[in-house]
Amino acid sequence: MPEKFKQGMPDPEEDESPEINIPEELPLLAVRDIVVFPNMILPLFVGRESSVLAIEAALAQDRLIFLVTQRDPDIDDPEPADIYQVGTVCLIMRMLKLPDGRLKILVQGLTKALIKSFLQEKPFMKATQEQITEQIMEEISIEAEALMRNAREMTEKILSLKGILSPEMSSILESIDEPGRLANLIASNLHLKIEEAQEILEQREPIHRLIRINDYLRRELEVSTMQAKIQSEAKEEIDRSQREYFLREQLRAIKKELGDFEERPDEIEEYQQKITKARMPRGVEEEAVRQLTRLEQMHPDAAEATMVRTYLDWLVEVPWSRNTRDKLELKEAKTVLDADHYDLEKVKDRILEYLSVRKLNKKMKGPILCFVGPPGVGKTSLGRSIARAMGRKFTRISLGGIRDEAEIRGHRRTYIGALPGRIIQGLKNAGVNNPVFMMDEIDKIGQDFRGDPAAALLEVLDPEQNFAFSDHYLNVPFDLSKVMFILTANLVDPIPSALLDRMEIIRLAGYTEEEKLEIAKKFLLPRQLQENGLNPTELTITPNSLRELISHYTQEAGLRNLEREIGSLCRKVARRIAEAEKGPFTISRGNLHRYLGPPRYLPEAEQEKDEIGVATGLAWTEFGGELLFVEASLMKGKGQLTLTGHLGEVMKESAQAALSYARARSQLFNLSEDFYEKLDVHLHVPAGAIPKDGPSAGVTMATALISTLTQIPVRKDVAMTGEITLRGKVLPIGGLKEKALAALRARIKQIIIPEANRKDLTEIPKHIKRRLKFILVQNMDEVLQVALTRLPTREETKKSSSRARSTTRPIASRPS
Repeated sequence: MPEKFKQGMPDPEEDESPEINIPEELPLLAVRDIVVFPNMILPLFVGRESSVLAIEAALAQDRLIFLVTQRDPDIDDPEPADIYQVGTVCLIMRMLKLPDGRLKILVQGLTKALIKSFLQEKPFMKATQEQITEQIMEEISIEAEALMRNAREMTEKILSLKGILSPEMSSILESIDEPGRLANLIASNLHLKIEEAQEILEQREPIHRLIRINDYLRRELEVSTMQAKIQSEAKEEIDRSQREYFLREQLRAIKKELGDFEERPDEIEEYQQKITKARMPRGVEEEAVRQLTRLEQMHPDAAEATMVRTYLDWLVEVPWSRNTRDKLELKEAKTVLDADHYDLEKVKDRILEYLSVRKLNKKMKGPILCFVGPPGVGKTSLGRSIARAMGRKFTRISLGGIRDEAEIRGHRRTYIGALPGRIIQGLKNAGVNNPVFMMDEIDKIGQDFRGDPAAALLEVLDPEQNFAFSDHYLNVPFDLSKVMFILTANLVDPIPSALLDRMEIIRLAGYTEEEKLEIAKKFLLPRQLQENGLNPTELTITPNSLRELISHYTQEAGLRNLEREIGSLCRKVARRIAEAEKGPFTISRGNLHRYLGPPRYLPEAEQEKDEIGVATGLAWTEFGGELLFVEASLMKGKGQLTLTGHLGEVMKESAQAALSYARARSQLFNLSEDFYEKLDVHLHVPAGAIPKDGPSAGVTMATALISTLTQIPVRKDVAMTGEITLRGKVLPIGGLKEKALAALRARIKQIIIPEANRKDLTEIPKHIKRRLKFILVQNMDEVLQVALTRLPTREETKKSSSRARSTTRPIASRPS
């Protein structure tokens, strides 16, 4: 209840308001957020133009106005449907014009009334009203007396809990002996919703109205009781803390007087020394001193003091000025990189270039490198090698699955358990401000209602901004320009373009069989021998067995499964040694299956002969390159195209383009013009359980389809990749090296690639070029000349298009 409880009621000693002749037609004023009751006196501020006109019209006549509450207070220009039907006829007692054009009026409620009809809506509302006369109780019943007593008692309890009960208020409550007037008085001062107050106003029976008021008073009493309890407990807690503080200070003084007090190191002085030792920038040091001054003025056991201590601990432990000196000897750095990683010449050259520039320009900014490649190619381990070659500290975080922006920028200190973001935490763990900072799985960042972490990384990875990176917890700038950021990703597409623009992309494709063999001999085998407690003299794995292991027991672009298989061999030999068998042991190509079982993978393209309607394509996945077979069959029908194999939308469009190309070139292939109307075409890409999509299968689909139409086999030793247009032009593709590696694994000898990819051949290692023949084509006619065993003749193609044939070929599912 408001403090001005008695406002709104006339003096209880006065008689009823003098009789006023209320006309039937009155100006109507719609009010917001309040329900006006009879006998209620209250001030109102009027600002709407229509409301001001209604007030002026009432003042020009008999100062009477009809106040009705709006259903929705947000409506600025209410219509008749937007207001309630029952309101209160009021007398304007005073009016004052304000400088801003509004009116301040003081009104007194006279009687309830019901809207009968609206006489006008513009420029202000005017309506006819019918007064609602309440039944006056000549004799107060026992029930009414009980309800009135309950209402008075609960009202006094509520006022007492709020600390605003006075004898004058009690006198007002006791002086009202009519149930209706008492209900109106209490309702006008209760915190009721508009709907609840309107319901009480519209209730004609005084007893029923008083019953509802008792229900609302009971609810308000429970809330007020709980509120008073909370305030009392809070006050007791404050009093207890103050009492404990004084007692502690007294105890400290007593112990000091008795000589039993051991002076502990001054906390403030200790922080001052740490701040000086941290060599912070001027602005950061000023903030640290400001927080230290606050801590000095707080009670040691206060909750906020703990927060300030934690903040100061972070400020003094963050490496503002601590760094490591780079090793700028290029030969030594190259030796370290070569010792840790085989090949990867492009990455090694980039690091040596950075060291060279660093040697000439000490103030250069750190590069932002992003290693993109399939799993297991050594992206993360390469970051450690770079740190070792440069003589820097190494720190790493994983961004996979992060959805909260605060993981990058930190939490505000107002939150419980707030901490700096992972960037500042990583620098604190490294202990220097120029480490090699690796962020793994940049392409797997999530996003939800807590923010976009990828957007927060823009400031971290932008050399033009990261010299003043602001963490939400520290709330002071930190210079990240000396940090060498290295990011890893399996795919480039999921990385936002704005973030991608700030990174230098270095692609790491998979390894060839020869590269895997060298890496296994130089790195994987020695490491697994050491981890499994074996000496090099106890186990020998021949190069032929390693080659067999690579080609028939693993199928991947990276090296993880290969290392697992080598570890499995080492464990089996370790068990034999532990069981007292005599060595040394040699694993050769002939006995490899005794340790690992039969071969798990066979070459994908081992076909006995060239086949009709089967073309070999090349696909790129985030795990490296793979072969993609496309089968085409013809059946009698009505020209329907069927596509199977779990194809995506892009591959479906490629199939439609291939069929349109074949129909457009029917004369070149000597096909009848209406062959399509008599045949159904079925294109299938095994295996159907694996989703497939991408813009490089059009050439393969067109080759398989034309091979079926002309009944000319496709060469089994030729693979192809590229997208086609309706006119047969071959468009460029991506992932050429990964696709070339997949062809090598499958014993393919020739690859058909678009002419536009000629520039990408410079990135293909020489030993791959020696084993593969790359055939560059510009259009589909050139593809058919290479892919088909021969070009079609007029007699063969006319014969093949006159009847439907179906070409099938059983194919094993692609390994997952």
